[in-house]
Amino acid sequence: MSYDNTCKYLAENYPTEFAQWLLASETPDIQVLKTELNLEPIRADSVTFLQVANQILHLEFQTTPKSTYPLDFRMLDYYTRLKRQYWCDIEQVLIFLQPTSSEIVFNTQYIDKKTRHEYRVIRLWEEDPTPLLANPALLPLATLARTNSPQDLLEQVAASVDMIEVTDERQNISACVQVLAGLRFDKGLIQQLFREEIMQESVIYQDILQKGEERGKKQEALQLILRQLILRLGAIEPEIEEQIRALSITRLEDLAEALLDFSSQSDLMNYLANTPQPNLAD
Repeated sequence: MSYDNTCKYLAENYPTEFAQWLLASETPDIQVLKTELNLEPIRADSVTFLQVANQILHLEFQTTPKSTYPLDFRMLDYYTRLKRQYWCDIEQVLIFLQPTSSEIVFNTQYIDKKTRHEYRVIRLWEEDPTPLLANPALLPLATLARTNSPQDLLEQVAASVDMIEVTDERQNISACVQVLAGLRFDKGLIQQLFREEIMQESVIYQDILQKGEERGKKQEALQLILRQLILRLGAIEPEIEEQIRALSITRLEDLAEALLDFSSQSDLMNYLANTPQPNLAD
């Protein structure tokens, strides 16, 4: 199951609820931004951009603090590119899902000599579950909130899910709850409180399965292409490999054909420089 896809689904399908929770204000006319930023994106677990009036709310969900690029630098990178393209206020919120003692989750700024950039950090395991329990769209996050009795909290969430009147919404929220609850609870307890057939009928469950299959195909293609490139051109620089890993499965298939004509690393670099960049919000 994919925690990042679940969080992305929630944020993009319930943007008003997320914006009101994080901005603590009424926020009409919210637009989910699906846009390409001109520079190569730094890949994240899950990233979502919401346009709220003359402001962009940048949400990033992380299951762990591990990152190819440091998280604080990544937040600065997104900020500068969003600012360049939209030139408006930007509110950045980095949301950690799993408890950890890593110092990274307590860091709220990037500092480098004369550069300082600040952003918000939410550690879900420290959050009061009350406002999350009060909103159906936020119920999945409530399973990871602060509590002295995790099982009682999960039972509260299950009861709230049962009260959702619209069948499709109840199925999708239930599926999201079960996915994120897997970060904290035993599978057996989750199955006791939630009916598995409801999850399997949900849109988000089917989306997770599809994306899982796509990731498996992409991983196979990546391994094959990287082996071919190394055999043909020698060791690949980490920065170049990162660009290759960011390509979609379609672009990887194109690269598999193009590499047959490569005779040097410069051929590969030129090819990547002329390849359309991935969509940041995908």
